Amino acid sequence: MESFSLILAIVVVTALAFDFTNGFHDTANAMATTISTGALKPKVAVAMSAVLNLVGAFLSVEVANTISKGLVDEAGIRPEVIFAALVGAILWNLLTWLVGLPSSSSHALMGGLIGAAVASAGFGAVHGDVLVTKVLLPAVAAPLVAGVAAMFATRLTYRLGRNADGKASEKGYRAGQIASAGLVSLAHGTNDAQKTMGIITLALVAGGAVSPDSDPPLWVILSAGLAIALGTYLGGWRIIRTMGKGLTDLQPQQGFAAQTSAATVILASSHLGFSLSTTHSVSGSVMGAGLGRKGGVVRWSTATRMFIAWGLTLPAAALVAALAEWVCRAGDWGTAVVAVFLVASSAAIWKISRREIVDHTNVNGTEAADEEPAGVVTTAMAAVTPPPTGTVTDDLSATIPAPVPADPAAPPAATTV
Repeated sequence: MESFSLILAIVVVTALAFDFTNGFHDTANAMATTISTGALKPKVAVAMSAVLNLVGAFLSVEVANTISKGLVDEAGIRPEVIFAALVGAILWNLLTWLVGLPSSSSHALMGGLIGAAVASAGFGAVHGDVLVTKVLLPAVAAPLVAGVAAMFATRLTYRLGRNADGKASEKGYRAGQIASAGLVSLAHGTNDAQKTMGIITLALVAGGAVSPDSDPPLWVILSAGLAIALGTYLGGWRIIRTMGKGLTDLQPQQGFAAQTSAATVILASSHLGFSLSTTHSVSGSVMGAGLGRKGGVVRWSTATRMFIAWGLTLPAAALVAALAEWVCRAGDWGTAVVAVFLVASSAAIWKISRREIVDHTNVNGTEAADEEPAGVVTTAMAAVTPPPTGTVTDDLSATIPAPVPADPAAPPAATTV
């Protein structure tokens, strides 16, 4: 059994708190489109996602090993450094949740870890090759690959279903959405839950509780899976509303294509050990699905705010973590000050969120989907996309007034063609 110091216990608890925020922050990745199209009721959707997140946590440890063994130099890391990294990640998660922006919990954690490690041991503590190949490049490639795949999948879906009965087709795609949403939840567990496992394992190595190069212990895997599952069940309704209604209006065909594309990208990255952002992948696939349907509109004002948040995630979390690490250098009282600041800030953000409550009863509200005119990109893409045939039946009859009769007293007739 590992020997624990007080600071190591604090780090583990804080890591599980981050995992909890990761759960409700990223629930939208798996279930936003399913909820917005009505394929599942909101509470049922998040419960299903929570269970599959827990199952996914046990399927692989490749991403956990990337965090614990590859990103930073274990020799230069103390438990206080990891604690500071988690503070930066948690506060960024909560701030973006408050404003309903689907930013990356993964990059918040990476940014926090990098900022705290650099503040503690200098830039040499970060393995730049791992940062570029397994964090930054996937961050750029994932939304592009998922978006393009979802766009073409949406086009193919409408083309294959152009002669199908509209109601039967939608019912089938809703069933497909449920299956693909389950796959995304499973993929989320294999990727995001492992990041907390990696952080806890890194803390155990830094605190001398386990030997270097160790895989995550079983209790770490179980606790991380339970924490992210609990957060997922509570549902990050603000971000679900943005992802499901704020970026574009999705039909079941688009939701199925978006989720299937995102799940494929996430599972492939987990197998390769890439610390991929599930948020980037799902957001890219949702926008791709929006562009893939003729008449579909991507709300670029919302997308632009989201892109800005993505760009700020790494540096913002790194800056907060670096400041927290600087305070923690003062010793136990410094660590206590940072802990109190984290708790007080989290409570303040939660209290502010109560001014406008978003939950399962209003997650599909129209206020998240204000009409935005189609931009140049959307218009150009929609012009070359096949129409969503098979879902709308047009009435081609028209009534043409007959010529006015010679007798003004006679009522006018009408001819229907």
